[in-house]
Amino acid sequence: MEASDKLSIKVNIAERFYPLKVDKLDEEKIRKAAKEINEKIVLYKKRYTDKDDQDFLAMVALQFATKVVEKDMSTDTSLLMANLESLDNELKEYLDIVL
Repeated sequence: MEASDKLSIKVNIAERFYPLKVDKLDEEKIRKAAKEINEKIVLYKKRYTDKDDQDFLAMVALQFATKVVEKDMSTDTSLLMANLESLDNELKEYLDIVL
């Protein structure tokens, strides 16, 4: 990827700005992710008034990490199911030949 394909952007997360160099194709995703993080922080701030931004960031990180783990686990399960179906089909074909 060429240097011209990179953008310098500033992303606001929890009222702090972070300068980033990102691929042009990733800019929208990164901005959307930052927006989602900030929206979740606002929700937590409304629910828990005795916490600070570090606590909210940790809670949001845990929430997103849990979603990633769930997705990984469901992907692993679907691959297992596909393999089981393939084995089942092979077994049926074998039994049709033998019997």
